[in-house]
Amino acid sequence: MPGALQGLKILDFTTLLPGPYATMCLADMGTDVLKIVSGSRPDLVDSIPPFVPKTKLSSAAAQLGRGKRCMALNLKDQRAVTIVHQLIMHYNIIIEQFRPGVMAKLNLAYEDLRKINPAIIYCSITGYGQTGSLRDRAGHDINYIARSGVMSYSGKKESGPSLSGIQLADVASGANNAIIGILAAVINRLGTGCGQHIDISMTDGMIAFNAMVGAGFLVDGCEPSREEEYLNGGTLYDYYETKDGKYISFGGLEPHFFANFCNAINRSDLISGGIHPREISRIKKEIREIFFMKTRDEWVEIFSRTDACVEPVLTLKETFCDPLTLERKMVVDVALPGGGSVKQIGSPIKFSETPAEFTNAGVSGAAHTREVLIALGYTNQEIDEFAKTGLFS
Repeated sequence: MPGALQGLKILDFTTLLPGPYATMCLADMGTDVLKIVSGSRPDLVDSIPPFVPKTKLSSAAAQLGRGKRCMALNLKDQRAVTIVHQLIMHYNIIIEQFRPGVMAKLNLAYEDLRKINPAIIYCSITGYGQTGSLRDRAGHDINYIARSGVMSYSGKKESGPSLSGIQLADVASGANNAIIGILAAVINRLGTGCGQHIDISMTDGMIAFNAMVGAGFLVDGCEPSREEEYLNGGTLYDYYETKDGKYISFGGLEPHFFANFCNAINRSDLISGGIHPREISRIKKEIREIFFMKTRDEWVEIFSRTDACVEPVLTLKETFCDPLTLERKMVVDVALPGGGSVKQIGSPIKFSETPAEFTNAGVSGAAHTREVLIALGYTNQEIDEFAKTGLFS
């Protein structure tokens, strides 16, 4: 069955995580994605272990390249620019992740390409945006989160900001905002016939994630503090260590969930104080002591019989074996280029009529270069000459 986004065609100039994750999601939903890579400068993701058995693919590259075709071009070669000009008559959505100005130096900026195809949708992902005093500054996930204000009230009072195990700015801010922006531009183009440039700043996206606390600050000017707010440890909403060194999460903000929670731990006397009692430090210490009396799984069994917004903190092994994960098809088998398959994380978006499809794992290097060029009208002899003269390096 055709995917929900069948008919969309994207030329992907991105590396690392934000752009490749965005185009992977779009490919899962039926978009034809052609990834342009350098033949001489491999993506860092390609070298991150572990590697898929019997292949030269890193597990990350095999997943992020899922559903895409791949060709190599030396973008500093004018012949490559000519090929891109030909491609954008078919692939009329571009996503790139270079620092501002790099694509302009290659004569591949939005202003260059819109002259050839006015309907081009051109999405640029950067750390700090195409404008502003930091536009040329280098950065990574930790830096975008730091500048956003989020870490000023995240973490613990004693230890300060805490690292996250995932790349929040890269995926939640960079990749997801790119997907939203591209699809919004596609809808606009359906009505107007016009393309546009989409400027995605990962720092902008993280600033926007200050949705509740930030909205409050803009009204009253009061700075939020670590372990002082409703959702950062300032209430009983928190993680609690268990007897076996594991953890339980409690998120029952609403009165009925909180009452159920208190009854389950045999502390009905706490119900009247609510999730934010006056003597929060003392009461939280008592709850920590209660949770430390049983193992995590013993608490899981107790809370399986009550509706209190309590869940265990699972390891990845436990998560990928969890009945919920399997029932929701969040682990899928994806075909490898040379035969066989590899297990990967599935799509979190479930369509009733156009389910996501996982056609193939990522491929390495220039796998589809010849195929793409032949489709553009080049001969095998011309392609061989291109290879000899460095067009793909």
